[in-house]
Amino acid sequence: MANDLTYGGAGVDIDAGERLVDAIKPLAASTSRQGIAAMLGGFGGVFDPKAAGYDDPLMVLATDGVGTKLKLAQSLNAHNSIGIDLVAMCVNDLIVQGAEPLAFLDYFSCSKLSVATATAIIAGIAEGCKQANCTLLGGETAEMPGFYLDDEYDLAGFAVGAVERHQLLDKAHVQQGDRLLGLAANGIHSNGFSLVRKILEVHNISLESRTEFDTNSTLGASLLTPTRIYVKPILNALKLGGIHGICHITGGGIYANMPRVYGPNLTAKIALKSWQRPAIFDWLQQRGPIETHEMLKTFNCGIGMVVIAAADRADSIAEHLTIMGEKVWDIGVMVPRQGNDAVLIEV
Repeated sequence: MANDLTYGGAGVDIDAGERLVDAIKPLAASTSRQGIAAMLGGFGGVFDPKAAGYDDPLMVLATDGVGTKLKLAQSLNAHNSIGIDLVAMCVNDLIVQGAEPLAFLDYFSCSKLSVATATAIIAGIAEGCKQANCTLLGGETAEMPGFYLDDEYDLAGFAVGAVERHQLLDKAHVQQGDRLLGLAANGIHSNGFSLVRKILEVHNISLESRTEFDTNSTLGASLLTPTRIYVKPILNALKLGGIHGICHITGGGIYANMPRVYGPNLTAKIALKSWQRPAIFDWLQQRGPIETHEMLKTFNCGIGMVVIAAADRADSIAEHLTIMGEKVWDIGVMVPRQGNDAVLIEV
């Protein structure tokens, strides 16, 4: 009948979803690696750790999103790199336990599916997977009219990794006297953007403006710099031995994340002036204004990852990571805890 209701009439375009699947199949195929037992298109992805070379693997899983950094990408209609952020936030959480990322799945939801926008996002996800040497094994696209505004979308990612049972990193490995090696961040990465957006709102700052810390690009482009993926250099450095713990500096900054990787009898003693903080953080702190303590519990402040290394191996590990392309600073030491401070920052 002429007045019959349809799914398309309710705002869901099944045909667009099929076109998207066709568009992203080559992107997923480009991330193929040893261990894949089934590729994109089925109801679930299948991965074989034995085929990837593991004898007694423990599976390590992580899930995350990109947060309100998505708002900036949507405001600027710039979707090419946000998928890298999505992968980075998940796979960087796997390597802190010594796990190798093997497979990645994404969840993309929107009000009305734009095949061009979704393809650009998933191209970024595929690029992130290639940087992490994991396969884009599948995902889900949900078109939900009325749930989001017309041009809004949300992303979530899910990463699966593996580590040999005897190589799993845990809190018990970290010892008094271990050195803290800080690995440079690309910028803000994907945390603290609600505060960034508040600063822009309060001071009426345009994303199209130029800033003194980066005269070669707009503020928006600088803020969208994708999160650094540390997988390959850290997995390589783990082979050297002597790494007792690793910490991904994400939401909550140094204060909230460092205590997650060592026991209650230890404190991370960190020298704030031991690394070069990127100018974007100086700009944010001055524009806020934001107190230093608030900066350190909100942003990474230039340290994206901390490697906790045995004192007698720290120099060689730092040298190896530098050869692998990382900028590394010796930022502190593990000391016995006195009082309630799990992190001590020397200003």
